Amino acid sequence: MKIATYQMDIVPGKPAENRKKVLNWVGQVCKDQQPDVLVLPEMWTTAYTLSTLGEVVKEDKRESESFLKKVANDNRVNVVAGSIALEEDGEIVNRSYILNREGDIIHTYDKIHLVPMLDEHRYLKGGNSAVQVFELDGHKMGVIICYDLRFPELVRSLALQGAEVVFVVAEWPSARANHWEILQQARAIENQLFIVSCNRIGTYDDVEFAGLSMVVSPWGEVLEKASLLLEEETLSTTLDLNEVTRIRKEVPVFASRVPKLYGDL
Repeated sequence: MKIATYQMDIVPGKPAENRKKVLNWVGQVCKDQQPDVLVLPEMWTTAYTLSTLGEVVKEDKRESESFLKKVANDNRVNVVAGSIALEEDGEIVNRSYILNREGDIIHTYDKIHLVPMLDEHRYLKGGNSAVQVFELDGHKMGVIICYDLRFPELVRSLALQGAEVVFVVAEWPSARANHWEILQQARAIENQLFIVSCNRIGTYDDVEFAGLSMVVSPWGEVLEKASLLLEEETLSTTLDLNEVTRIRKEVPVFASRVPKLYGDL
């Protein structure tokens, strides 16, 4: 399975400008590489313009959702569409979209863990539904958003549901870049699956974002890693999903689990 990840800078509070950037990228990468899956970062339409998100999402009027459907269908490509700020019932959620090659939204996930360091809880409503796997081209996968990476229960839940790949879409700051790298490798090793991350670059509101989008194997090897901080780039890799089965046979972690002795998790 061939995956192309867009490590992009984001124009703050300007969904139309960011859609134009993404459209240009999609056209080029699909022409040159014919990927099976495209991956975008967290909040790619707006960036973390939290104090003005209410106004921006009203102006957007779900145009970004329609845009994603057209991108997937026109290019016959699966899309892990990062996440988008969306208003529902008077509150704003940080929602990830998964689309198949026909442009159908086959899965959504609202970010559960809100970042206290950014006062996200003042502006966003956390998701209240458990993580679930979805299927792309017959393979089970999952998605989490940024700060969720610090909570191993989420990826373990997806692994127990049969996930072979977990996507991590993010706006992770450079101040904690070492955590970003180490946690991805840990989640991959402990769950024996591929981790594919897409982080943004650039600076907003005095926060510098790390980049360092990655692909980590079920053995914990970093197969691909984008640049730190400065460059927009495409990270391309082909995943051999048979590796998940092979490694889970070699080191049978899941068969060795004794959940009844783990207490209240």
